[in-house]
Order: sequence, then structure tokens, then C-alpha cells
Amino acid sequence: MEKRLSNQKITSNLWFNKEAEEAVNYYLSIFKDGKIGRKTYYTAEGFEFHGMAEGTVLTMEFILEGQEFVALNGGPHFKFNEAISFIVNCKDQKEVDYYWEKLGEGGDEKAQMCGWLKDKFGVSWQIVPTVLTDMMQDPDATKVAKVTKAVFQMKKLDIAELEKAFGK
Repeated sequence: MEKRLSNQKITSNLWFNKEAEEAVNYYLSIFKDGKIGRKTYYTAEGFEFHGMAEGTVLTMEFILEGQEFVALNGGPHFKFNEAISFIVNCKDQKEVDYYWEKLGEGGDEKAQMCGWLKDKFGVSWQIVPTVLTDMMQDPDATKVAKVTKAVFQMKKLDIAELEKAFGK
């Protein structure tokens, strides 16, 4: 029996219609530190409930940058929404640009705002430069307000513009 990828206590489960394997491979092509773990498959049992052909991937475990996930082919019953998103902490503008471009490719352009985007599977991501969190924790409320205003005017976050608003 194959072992779990990690001993993480809590694992995020992503419900896809039938695109779990495609999504996992897509994410692994974007994040440099990732791997696939165990897979499970549908059996004939329960077909009247799930409607999936026997042998279809049921779940796939995978890790991206140390974070464990499970991708589930669960059918069309549920859709992703912005109530849950994944934050990608970026050290510089080059990383912000990279993840914004890669994860946003084929996604919903109308959902792009304030560093948030939806990928082509409907999963929401926040592409955030780590310097923004530092700015938002500054004791100077005026600086924080200016940075906040700048964020609300952006789709993709621009570190130079954030620093300008902050007064750097």
C-alpha cells in the first residue's frame, strides 16, 4: 500500500467535475516544488450515485510548495467560488508576474481584482507580494490607507505602485 505524501493534519480538497487529473498536472507545471501522490479510482459500486465509469480517477493526492491537496472528480454538483482561495506569497514582482500569468491563463478575467484571479478550473488564487503584508501592518494608519486604496485600483498587484503609495 502506497504511503501518504505528508503527515499534514489538514488537507485541502478540491472538487472538480471530471478534470482532477488535468488540474493537478496543470498546477504541477506552474509550481516548481510539487509532486503527485496516491490515486484512487472509481469502481462499479455506486455508479447510480456518482455516474463515473469504472477506472476513472476518483482522487489524486498532490503537494504544491509543501501544501498537500486532494483533487476529487466528484461530478458537476458543486462549483468553486471566491469564498475559498489560495494565497501565493511572492518575494518580488517577477514572481507576482509569473504566477499571475500562469494561473490566470484561460481563467475568468472578470474575476481579476486586487491581486485575486480565477484559473481556468474556477479555483481562486491571491497573488500577493510579501511586502504588501508588511505595509498593511505599519503603525502609520495614513500609509496603510494609501496602500489599501492603491490595492483596490489594481487587478494584478504592482510592487512599485504599492511602494509609491506607501511613501517609499
